[in-house]
Amino acid sequence: MSDMIDAAVKALGAKLSGGFDGVAKFVIPGEGAIILDPAGVRAGDEPADVTLTAEADVFRAILEGDLNATMAFMTGKLSVDGNMGLAMKLGSVLG
Repeated sequence: MSDMIDAAVKALGAKLSGGFDGVAKFVIPGEGAIILDPAGVRAGDEPADVTLTAEADVFRAILEGDLNATMAFMTGKLSVDGNMGLAMKLGSVLG
């Protein structure tokens, strides 16, 4: 597991301390994947209700609050596959 995935799991875990209502997966090409579900946040690549894919720099900017997830999606920096409602809910949690 990469340092980027380790750091992202910690950062997302802090933002989603109560878990997430659904199963979402963040994919960072070349780094790995992160699963968010009712149990919490962990590195993993299981099937999910929604999969969000972004390059490491975009993902880092979203986590740090420098880039809004909705804006990243609208500008093509973040792709979403699956349940769009769940993706929007996750975007509002990330800020």
